[in-house]
Amino acid sequence: MYLSMLGQRMFLVLLVGSILCSNAQENEQTGLVDSSYLEDQFYIGLTYNFLSNKPDNVSERNLSYGLQLGFIKDMPINTRRNIALGLGLGYAVNSYYTNLLATESEDGFVYTILESSTDFNRNKVETHLVEVPLEFRWRTSTPSDYKFWRVYTGLKLAYVLGGRSKFVSELQNTSFFNTDLRKFHYGLTLNFGYNTFNVHAYYALNKLFEDGVQIADGTAIEVRPLRIGIIFYIL
Repeated sequence: MYLSMLGQRMFLVLLVGSILCSNAQENEQTGLVDSSYLEDQFYIGLTYNFLSNKPDNVSERNLSYGLQLGFIKDMPINTRRNIALGLGLGYAVNSYYTNLLATESEDGFVYTILESSTDFNRNKVETHLVEVPLEFRWRTSTPSDYKFWRVYTGLKLAYVLGGRSKFVSELQNTSFFNTDLRKFHYGLTLNFGYNTFNVHAYYALNKLFEDGVQIADGTAIEVRPLRIGIIFYIL
């Protein structure tokens, strides 16, 4: 079921990206040239999510994924318009599948590590975020060429609208809002590629959980997200 849903989402991302890029190519073939053109103002992407700085015995399970989409205002800063700044607004959902189990108690949340012998379908933390990307943009574009190299790098700020912990097994299905997740996130981004398909990377500069969150044995949970995937840019 999980793989089926993920496959549908991946297909939708690829389909939308392909259609929009095809439309951009058709517009280019009309021969219209805009000397004050702007580039890559809409984006949609799919990532594979990792966690760095994991405590001992904490491991990642299943396929952790992320989806992102949004708008970036392209602001060229030179006459050729191949160097620009970008400021945007977007939405993202990210899931992290591990063997780190969160449970609710009267005193808050308790975190334990699931043994390798434990039989469960999935155990995850999921975040829904509003994102503000800030980019320095370099590309080889011209007013009449829609195929070009790009390197966009910068900082992404994000605010968690909602975060959930979920555990599913044959005997148990629990899901709850997890307020131990840090509300404000920021990290470094790098996007590069040619034409339609581009590599996207994000490395968090702060932790996924709030300071002081610990496993039941006293080990601090200081994991940081690392996301790598593909991103489509559309005019």
